[in-house]
Amino acid sequence: MEYFLSLPKDCISEIFSLTSPKDAARSTIVSQGFKSIVESDVVWENFLPCDYQHIINMSESFLVYSSKKELYLSLCNTPILLDGSKLSFSLDKKTGKKFFMVAPKELVFSWDHTSRYWGLSYYPESRFSEVAYFPGFRWLDIRGTIASQMLSKRTAYAVYLVFKLTPDGFDGLEIGNSVVRFVNHEAEERQKIRRIGFFSAQRRADEWMEIEMGKFFNGVGEDGDVEAPLMEIRRRFGIGGILVHGVEFRPE
Repeated sequence: MEYFLSLPKDCISEIFSLTSPKDAARSTIVSQGFKSIVESDVVWENFLPCDYQHIINMSESFLVYSSKKELYLSLCNTPILLDGSKLSFSLDKKTGKKFFMVAPKELVFSWDHTSRYWGLSYYPESRFSEVAYFPGFRWLDIRGTIASQMLSKRTAYAVYLVFKLTPDGFDGLEIGNSVVRFVNHEAEERQKIRRIGFFSAQRRADEWMEIEMGKFFNGVGEDGDVEAPLMEIRRRFGIGGILVHGVEFRPE
């Protein structure tokens, strides 16, 4: 250990920058001699996405930070809004991989666009300040799309519908079909269709519920858009009472 500390600081910083945020944090437990090096901007610059400055420039959120580590932790703990609140962005704390959530106003509800079935409503508990509210409908068809170039490369992603059920008038969602596919890979669509049960939805730490729509692997980010539709099977009688927060693309 003493031999390792005898190396030039630039060399030690380069070594730690090739690890992970989790490993770098653990190293300070092993030796306090690593602390100042591990917390340097040189190390945490490498843990941030290579396009982090471009992402920050797209943000309408006001970021205050005194170091790259502080910026990293801020992006892990508090999602920022991008491109006129069309997306939210955050980082996975352990890996630095990118999270994105597509806002309700950017989702496509292909079955009907009339106010009789849905509308955008102000909701203070949403990071976008508004949600898509469905007071009643006969079936549900929600589609979220994101450019694969924005996601972390060589990374497996899972896609989730994030929502809440309203206590008034909710009749219940049951079974639906979902597909996650690269838009320009039409032949793969059938292979990725999956049946999901809405009652298997999980509660998140932020008190919203989520249900997995599917998974995909983002290679080098050159496959164009990734689309995630969720279609609830049509029923004879209408259902309603759902608030849609967004569609989240989450690294596994």
